[in-house]
Amino acid sequence: MTGWSDTSIWLIIVALGVATYTIRFSFLGLIGNRELPDWLLRHLRYTPVAILPALVTPGVLWPASAEGSLSLPHIAAALVAVGVGYWRKSAVLAAVCGVGAYLAVNAVV
Repeated sequence: MTGWSDTSIWLIIVALGVATYTIRFSFLGLIGNRELPDWLLRHLRYTPVAILPALVTPGVLWPASAEGSLSLPHIAAALVAVGVGYWRKSAVLAAVCGVGAYLAVNAVV
């Protein structure tokens, strides 16, 4: 038992839903039909490139499957994905090659 009541959990879910809606509406509803300045569009192009490493790095450096320690398959997959992504400039191809490298190294180790 976590100590949280059903009412508390539902209030948190509703509050997070309202916050998510508000954040998205601020971009889509308020400025969605306006022309954005070129400098802002140029900076927004780099958003996925900045967010993806932040999401992936903890899973590579502290994988739960390796009990929080460095794992050769995870490191190999990350290096292959970064290399292919840099070489081919394709996030999809980098992800596919990273998964392939993980599976290949994991099968050997």
